[in-house]
Amino acid sequence: MDKYCRECGANIREKAEICTSCGIRQFTPAPDKNHIVAGVLALLLGGFGIHKFYMGKIGMGILYLLFFWTFIPALVSLIEGIIYLLDSDEKFAQRLV
Repeated sequence: MDKYCRECGANIREKAEICTSCGIRQFTPAPDKNHIVAGVLALLLGGFGIHKFYMGKIGMGILYLLFFWTFIPALVSLIEGIIYLLDSDEKFAQRLV
């Protein structure tokens, strides 16, 4: 499976660290965030957006906090929690970008 270079848009291999066309190193997210922790936070405290703060998505976390009283963020975070728990480490790392 292939991906595209973030700099020049060239088609490169999915696990390539450096683009063969432009030589730019491809960003790889730090593995300091765990998909299990994010999934459990989403299931338990997702209505308040705690899982979004954990993932570094501060704007989304604030949006969840503003609308927690509608219970919509709680429903969305329930689905997100299940998705995060079922994700592989690589797919979860792509969500952090």
